[in-house]
Amino acid sequence: MKGVLYVVATPIGNLEDITLRALKVLKEADLIAAEDTRHTLKLLNHFGIKKRLISYWSEREKLKAQEITGRLNEGLSVALVSDAGTPGIQDPGGELIRRAIEEGIEVVAIPGPSASLAALSVSGLDTSEFTFIGFPPPKKTERLKKLKELAMEERTLVFYEAPHRLIETLSDMAEAFSERKAALAKEITKMHEEVIRGGLRGIIASLEGKTMAGEYVIVVEGRQRRAAHPPIEEAVAEVKALMRKGIGRKEAVKNIAKSYGLSSKELYDRSLQ
Repeated sequence: MKGVLYVVATPIGNLEDITLRALKVLKEADLIAAEDTRHTLKLLNHFGIKKRLISYWSEREKLKAQEITGRLNEGLSVALVSDAGTPGIQDPGGELIRRAIEEGIEVVAIPGPSASLAALSVSGLDTSEFTFIGFPPPKKTERLKKLKELAMEERTLVFYEAPHRLIETLSDMAEAFSERKAALAKEITKMHEEVIRGGLRGIIASLEGKTMAGEYVIVVEGRQRRAAHPPIEEAVAEVKALMRKGIGRKEAVKNIAKSYGLSSKELYDRSLQ
């Protein structure tokens, strides 16, 4: 009989956020697969849990996935954890989860803390629909291109960013999204937790003179919905605005036409005039 792979969410800062079910699984599993065994040991020692650990850190994940699924096929139960949050969500673990599913091994979620959802919940922005982007591209050219592609998205956008790229990314967002409302969450659940809300440029100004350190989540409101059938002149103006930002005419027309409920052909022809 095959074992079970438990995907266990662990605290993103405050250790008191761990669930009772997660503690039970960590205590009862035959083996714990950890992104970094040194980091996970701190968590286990805090709760008095002694368990055999195996590392699957990113560069070795594919190789280790084979070894761990071998243990699962032998009937052992494995608790999969990352350093913080949920494995596979902008964290290692996805390769092992996919391999286990392919081999017919039961995969069970043990849900818990999530930095993206925690930041979204306190952002004050629309939470009815949102899309999680994760880390934007590190290179400015690629990042700005990605952000401009997202400029037409009407759902709330959720990003992660590293401290050394934070100001540059926020500046690119201000260029791509203009002065939309946003929330910047720092070190959620930790001692220096802070949430800054306001327009993108206002948030950038508030960071002047501050040291960027820790983990950041950026939540940005989506593009405001328009009336179902606005004047086509307004739609043409938006097409041309996107084109000035480097987006091709065909792609710009496609996005705007869909947003306004207009004919792509009609809008394309009008944009040529």
